[in-house]
Amino acid sequence: MASSHHLTAWQRVWRPFWSVPLAIGGLAIAAGIVLPLLDRGLSEHVPYLFQGGSDSARGLLSTIATAMISVTGLVFSITMVVLQLASSQFTPRILGDFLAQRTTQVTLGVFIASFVFSLTVLRSVRGGGDIDSFVPQLSVTTAFLLVIASMGCFIAFIHHITVSIQVSNVISGIGDRAVALADDLYPAGAPEPGGTWSPEVGTPSVPVSSGGHHGVVTEIDVEHLADLARELGVVVVAEVGVGDFLTEHMPLATAWGADVLDDAAVGRVRDGFLLETERTMRQDLAFGIRQLVDIAERALSPGINDPTTAVQAVDELHRILRLLVTRRTHTRYVRDADGRVRLVVRPQVVGDLVDLATEEIVHYGRESLQVPRRLAAMADDLLSVSLPDHRAALERLRDAVATPSADAGR
Repeated sequence: MASSHHLTAWQRVWRPFWSVPLAIGGLAIAAGIVLPLLDRGLSEHVPYLFQGGSDSARGLLSTIATAMISVTGLVFSITMVVLQLASSQFTPRILGDFLAQRTTQVTLGVFIASFVFSLTVLRSVRGGGDIDSFVPQLSVTTAFLLVIASMGCFIAFIHHITVSIQVSNVISGIGDRAVALADDLYPAGAPEPGGTWSPEVGTPSVPVSSGGHHGVVTEIDVEHLADLARELGVVVVAEVGVGDFLTEHMPLATAWGADVLDDAAVGRVRDGFLLETERTMRQDLAFGIRQLVDIAERALSPGINDPTTAVQAVDELHRILRLLVTRRTHTRYVRDADGRVRLVVRPQVVGDLVDLATEEIVHYGRESLQVPRRLAAMADDLLSVSLPDHRAALERLRDAVATPSADAGR
């Protein structure tokens, strides 16, 4: 079976939107505590560092803290409104992609760092009537440099967001990730799926349900499940595939060859399936295709009526499918080092992905002049390069678009 993307424990820590800003803010607080201690070792006045007195330092730090927290709230509030408007026109799922981008996270982190660093350093400034007068020159200068860095991040962020919400970049970004995942899940030169497996009559089995969990299957850890099946001396059959939705206590897998599994073993089987509230494109190629189909459908809706955007989405789907139809669907059966089947999975079949990418667009694009013609041209091109395994799905596509394209041309 082809390799697939799994999140390690370290990657899961950095995955949430708040993790990078929180880490940068934490570093800023630590720096705000440590730098004033270093300042005490400096001479009274160091060239190129802050030369003002305690009142000037307090005023500067207070201004920075007040301004940065205001700018942070304003910029990100407006940004959320812009993204909501953009997502309502394309697809709501692009909002998660935007928030996952490091440019957004680092920008918020630097803004927060400027705020919390200034507040932390402010508590170290002493002057006026204090006997132990102290102005942390290096720390105040660092706060000023953080403001300059914030302005640089702000410019980069504005450029990033304006580019990110352009429809051509949204479609191309989804296509890039989908093509990379397709190349990973369906490698070139993969052998034809061979062999089969089915339980013998009378073989005991233990069903494993989702328990009290619900959500979309976003990951199946093939290596973990295969190793676990070998350890337990069973064959694990996945009853779900990546992208399937499960409610509580729905069938998740079946362990064939065991009369009973203890709670620890059942928990380890469940650990091989990651359920989340939203689909992702780490293993779920159909989700990438689904996003492009959503964009095309919205563009074809009477309220938007933007066939050019629909054609752009079809062109990106063409790019993905042209790679897929030249690759074989990987085998369902995962074997151990001894050649014994240990895991049976449900891969996303290339023919099904072709149907997913085209059926709804054919239906909603029948009245368009451009879309049926583009779909027909795509079908002809894919048939010219496709492996025999996938020709049936492509011929269905060509037959489906033949009549609407002829009607639209009159």
